[in-house]
Amino acid sequence: MVKVRAISLNGFDPMVLASIPGLKTPLPMVPGGDIAGEIVAFGEGARSSTLEIGDRVVINPLVVGKGIYGETISGGACEFVCAPLENIVSMPAAVSFEDAAALPIAYGTAHRMLIKRAEVRSGDRVLILGATGGVGTCCVQLAKLAGAEVAACTSSGEKAEKLRNLGADHIINTSEGDFVKQIHKVWGKPRVFDESGGADIVINFVGGDDWAKALRCVKRGGKMLTCGATNGYDPKTDIRYIWSFELNIMGSNCWDRSDIESLLDLTARGQLKPEIASLRPYQELATSLQDMIDRKNFGKAVLTIA
Repeated sequence: MVKVRAISLNGFDPMVLASIPGLKTPLPMVPGGDIAGEIVAFGEGARSSTLEIGDRVVINPLVVGKGIYGETISGGACEFVCAPLENIVSMPAAVSFEDAAALPIAYGTAHRMLIKRAEVRSGDRVLILGATGGVGTCCVQLAKLAGAEVAACTSSGEKAEKLRNLGADHIINTSEGDFVKQIHKVWGKPRVFDESGGADIVINFVGGDDWAKALRCVKRGGKMLTCGATNGYDPKTDIRYIWSFELNIMGSNCWDRSDIESLLDLTARGQLKPEIASLRPYQELATSLQDMIDRKNFGKAVLTIA
């Protein structure tokens, strides 16, 4: 049993509220998939040789065979949460509850997608669509840590400045014109028998009408990765780009314990700072959720519990 100290909301929270197609969320559902707190008790047979009462911990939100906290398992917007022993991850002393609560779902998803699946390297050119949410802001930071050149998309001038401060090398303001043309100006137009133009890696979890457009941004032999479809899951596509440019279309789903451990370590060493859009007491969860629905956030919505 964990005494909850901080939680954060995620992109699926507004979707759960609106009812995710094809996913039966048991109701009532307590939101808050990302949970950080302190161990207050062990269940019978759950004693650990490494964990003790009072230890500061993060709960890995993915419970194999049961789902995710806040989506199919009651989440952390409450005083106490019980979790399987194998889902308990120790927190480094240098990491705050608020920062730790920002990491597991969005940052864990970004870490798996960019580091493990895309295998981003120094010198890569990385285009990130939907760069201002939790997954997107983490992708910007991780790509820069790897030594990549980053182009980040947003439709907001205010968020564009925040992306620059986060380290993005190029800001693609989609309200000012077609993002494909803007990327071609930055990195050149991809060519069928020339790898000099286009992005090495495109992070595209928006889907929708931007799916087919984004294919035109990937260089010959490059990669496009998706971990979601916030703007539509059944877009039209143009498979000519896939075979002509020998593109690699890659999926990335969720995260694992090692992703969370790596992110906690990076945060403890000061190499990563979770981008927190708002910090409120958990009684104001409705306000934070409405901000997400209205797409006001830049980064994560974190809530604290006394």
